[in-house]
Amino acid sequence: MSELTDRINQLAHKEKTVGLTDEEKAEQGRLRDEFRRIFRANFALQLENTVIETPDGKQTKLTEWKKKE
Repeated sequence: MSELTDRINQLAHKEKTVGLTDEEKAEQGRLRDEFRRIFRANFALQLENTVIETPDGKQTKLTEWKKKE
Protein backbone atom coordinates (compact mmCIF):
# COMPACT_ATOMS: atom_id res chain seq x y z
CA MET A 1 0.00 0.00 0.00
CA SER A 2 2.89 2.34 0.79
CA GLU A 3 4.37 1.92 -2.69
CA LEU A 4 0.95 2.62 -4.17
CA THR A 5 0.45 5.86 -2.23
CA ASP A 6 4.05 6.93 -2.90
CA ARG A 7 3.51 6.59 -6.66
CA ILE A 8 0.14 8.38 -6.48
CA ASN A 9 1.83 11.24 -4.60
CA GLN A 10 4.70 11.38 -7.11
CA LEU A 11 2.26 11.68 -9.99
CA ALA A 12 0.19 14.30 -8.15
CA HIS A 13 3.29 16.39 -7.50
CA LYS A 14 4.41 16.07 -11.11
CA GLU A 15 0.92 17.01 -12.30
CA LYS A 16 1.06 20.23 -10.28
CA THR A 17 4.56 21.19 -11.40
CA VAL A 18 5.19 20.11 -15.00
CA GLY A 19 2.07 18.20 -16.03
CA LEU A 20 1.46 14.59 -16.94
CA THR A 21 1.54 12.72 -20.22
CA ASP A 22 -1.57 10.85 -21.33
CA GLU A 23 0.11 7.61 -20.26
CA GLU A 24 0.83 8.98 -16.79
CA LYS A 25 -2.74 10.28 -16.45
CA ALA A 26 -4.03 6.79 -17.24
CA GLU A 27 -1.64 5.27 -14.70
CA GLN A 28 -2.75 7.82 -12.11
CA GLY A 29 -6.39 6.89 -12.69
CA ARG A 30 -5.65 3.17 -12.37
CA LEU A 31 -3.65 3.70 -9.18
CA ARG A 32 -6.37 5.85 -7.63
CA ASP A 33 -9.00 3.23 -8.48
CA GLU A 34 -6.84 0.52 -6.88
CA PHE A 35 -6.32 2.69 -3.79
CA ARG A 36 -10.08 3.24 -3.46
CA ARG A 37 -10.76 -0.49 -3.84
CA ILE A 38 -8.26 -1.36 -1.10
CA PHE A 39 -9.53 1.43 1.16
CA ARG A 40 -13.16 0.31 0.83
CA ALA A 41 -12.25 -3.33 1.54
CA ASN A 42 -10.28 -2.35 4.65
CA PHE A 43 -13.04 -0.04 5.84
CA ALA A 44 -15.66 -2.77 5.38
CA LEU A 45 -13.52 -5.13 7.49
CA GLN A 46 -13.16 -2.48 10.16
CA LEU A 47 -16.93 -2.00 10.30
CA GLU A 48 -17.50 -5.75 10.51
CA ASN A 49 -15.28 -5.84 13.59
CA THR A 50 -16.84 -2.81 15.29
CA VAL A 51 -18.85 -3.45 18.45
CA ILE A 52 -21.53 -1.14 19.86
CA GLU A 53 -21.82 -1.08 23.64
CA THR A 54 -25.11 0.09 25.11
CA PRO A 55 -25.34 1.89 28.48
CA ASP A 56 -26.42 -1.37 30.14
CA GLY A 57 -23.14 -3.01 29.03
CA LYS A 58 -24.56 -5.20 26.28
CA GLN A 59 -22.20 -5.48 23.29
CA THR A 60 -23.53 -5.98 19.77
CA LYS A 61 -21.60 -6.21 16.53
CA LEU A 62 -22.29 -3.21 14.33
CA THR A 63 -23.67 -5.39 11.54
CA GLU A 64 -26.21 -6.96 13.91
CA TRP A 65 -27.10 -3.58 15.42
CA LYS A 66 -27.72 -2.06 12.00
CA LYS A 67 -30.06 -4.92 11.01
CA LYS A 68 -32.25 -4.22 14.07
CA GLU A 69 -33.05 -0.66 13.02
